[in-house]
Amino acid sequence: MFSWLGAVAIAFSVFTASCSGAKKVAGNAASDSLVPQEKALLWSIAGNGIKKPSYLYGTIHVIPKDDYFMPDYVERSFAKAEKVVFEINMEDMNDMSMMAGMAQMMFMPEGTSLKTLLSEEDYKMVKEELKDNIMVAMLGDMADRIKPFFLSAMLDSGGEGAEGADPMNPFGMGGGMMGGNTTSYEMEFTEMAKKAEKPMDGLETIEFQMSIFDAIPLEDQAQMLVEAIKSEADPENPEDIMRKMVDMYKDQDIQGLYEMIHVQSAGSKEFEDKLLISRNKNWIPLMAEMMKEQITFFAVGAGHLGGDEGVIALLRKEGYVVRPVLK
Repeated sequence: MFSWLGAVAIAFSVFTASCSGAKKVAGNAASDSLVPQEKALLWSIAGNGIKKPSYLYGTIHVIPKDDYFMPDYVERSFAKAEKVVFEINMEDMNDMSMMAGMAQMMFMPEGTSLKTLLSEEDYKMVKEELKDNIMVAMLGDMADRIKPFFLSAMLDSGGEGAEGADPMNPFGMGGGMMGGNTTSYEMEFTEMAKKAEKPMDGLETIEFQMSIFDAIPLEDQAQMLVEAIKSEADPENPEDIMRKMVDMYKDQDIQGLYEMIHVQSAGSKEFEDKLLISRNKNWIPLMAEMMKEQITFFAVGAGHLGGDEGVIALLRKEGYVVRPVLK
């Protein structure tokens, strides 16, 4: 279920980046001095009364297994932690009542469907694109009421001919890039925590994360879905944005990832603020309390780390000493 959330967020990032192009966010001298300049995914957090350093790691929610990597120094830092904290508590994924409620949030209100949001031509195009998707087939007519952002994350996944398709991961993405042959850093860290019997926690609830996507009107979501399909089919648009994101992640370029995700495109500024900035600000006091109590290993999306309102800069504004861990 978590990989579905990650895929939806990535779907938005890929769409806005491909349509608008990432713009470098302007800052001032004071804020720029707080922005992380080093290429690193792992950061130590000290100062402000913390007895022992805690750690912050930038994840990518879904990555091809061939691109997955875990340096020894990350494992050593993880071993020092007394608690592991994700965006959401991964143990909640075992709560079936919570999952049922989450599934309900995927659907549009009664009386609203994909057919009511799109022209007849666009509706037929979307239906043709998703006709072989396993989830769509399972839901039948109910699939028409799935919110368009979730349909965007289903593109080119779970079909009969999809190489490496995984029926338990129907929200893979385009061209087999995000199909069944993928893994998740959150899932890997979860297994490591379970093996070491480390307690886990979350900075947010599942319900809150799901609600973020409602910041964009359903009509706009539907048009983004149509444009995403057209973009994939456009021979004049050869650049694979998702591949670029993964390569940037492997290069540990958190500032580049931030700039790609934080695209200033018309009509989506409010959603971007909710997706990144407001969440970053909400996390800081929660992280502060957790770090006072014990050594904590925080694992959140790498797009949250960069920028003058990213987690690293916000921690530094509060007086914490945040340094890259490179070996």
